[in-house]
Amino acid sequence: MNGSVPGIRFDDTGLCNYCSDFLRSWELGKSVRRSGPAPNIDVLVNRVTAAGRRKPYDCVVGVSGGVDSSWVLVNTVRLGLRPLAVHMDNGWNSELAQNNIANLVRGLGVDLYTHVIDWEEYRGLMQAFFDADVIDIELLYDNAMLAVNYQQASRHRLGWIFAGTNTATEGMKMPPGWNWNKFDSTNIRSISHKHGGPSLRTFPSIGTLSRHWYKVIRQIRWISFLDYIPYNKLEAVRELQKCFGYKPYPYKHYESVFTRFYQGYILPRKFGVDKRLLHLSTLVADGQLLREEALADLLNSPYPSQADLDSDRAYFLKKMGWTDAQLREFIARPSRPHTDYRTEFRALRHAREIWHQLLGS
Repeated sequence: MNGSVPGIRFDDTGLCNYCSDFLRSWELGKSVRRSGPAPNIDVLVNRVTAAGRRKPYDCVVGVSGGVDSSWVLVNTVRLGLRPLAVHMDNGWNSELAQNNIANLVRGLGVDLYTHVIDWEEYRGLMQAFFDADVIDIELLYDNAMLAVNYQQASRHRLGWIFAGTNTATEGMKMPPGWNWNKFDSTNIRSISHKHGGPSLRTFPSIGTLSRHWYKVIRQIRWISFLDYIPYNKLEAVRELQKCFGYKPYPYKHYESVFTRFYQGYILPRKFGVDKRLLHLSTLVADGQLLREEALADLLNSPYPSQADLDSDRAYFLKKMGWTDAQLREFIARPSRPHTDYRTEFRALRHAREIWHQLLGS
């Protein structure tokens, strides 16, 4: 983490506020898990097993093909749980990700539900986001992924979603302006409407109020499962390779062709953001990577080779129906904030008030 990161401050020892906040929350999180309603993995597994009796599944596990979600799926099965694997296909899956998911599901003997969004609908939504010049184009994928997981949990009357979200590899706070509220379906609709995009038909959106409906009424819990077990990313990769023929990716979230083009090309060139700063710093702070190794890694391109970048660039242009000139023009335009469009700030504040009232009653 360096001076290019918004809101960064350094203390007298050179430690930045992002790292100190991460270390503090990590230790606090461990304390809460030890003393909270599910203080350890055995208690959590027993609760999920009891709630899932006489049902075909006892939990939902969202899978993307990445290391984090893959390791969740493996460990839920090893602990005796009966997960339904859920995947959201937006048309940008890499062949490697598809193979990794297929090998895992087959090797573990679990059922897989895949929601496929109509490509023309999704492409139209992406085009609207490009025309809007907002930073979080991945809001589309993340929102749909969240919605699919909650919908499947509700459909099968399950109270637990186990996710690859975790503190060890992604617990450092996202700098302001680097992303947007992932539950803001209002922002998605507003951007699409403003820029001639499609209405949502096959896109499974979720908003702030529907999220709280799932949490409060349906009693569905989103669990960062990897926070309940020892998690070392490099060791997990080695185990996945050994047992399931898993093929790793060069950086976090590179299982999607668009995500790696977005993080490795669009974000640095148009928005001046290199998310490797955040991802690598988290691993350093957690002791999974040496600082010197991370600094050396940052000297390299976000892509393994120029040939890989050229291939993804050509694929992106063809899939979006763009010319090279259109891509250059998009990169050159100034960015705009998500707040130029309608948002769910008011709904989020209202939902939080209701949630706090319920907790206090």
